[in-house]
Amino acid sequence: MVKKRKILIPEPKSRFVRVKCPNCGNEQVVFDHATFPARCLVCGTQLVQPTGGKAKILGEIVKILG
Repeated sequence: MVKKRKILIPEPKSRFVRVKCPNCGNEQVVFDHATFPARCLVCGTQLVQPTGGKAKILGEIVKILG
């Protein structure tokens, strides 16, 4: 009989993040590896600035989802 080995499944390094806008206080869910600048839906302030890999989050991180 052949023993089954434990198969490891790789998990993604990217997450969705709930960010609070520094100007109006609106909370919005954004992707932490964003390739496009995300803006606040209420006041239009830029919340996420894309870089080569992980995006620079300009607002306050409230909760990490997933």
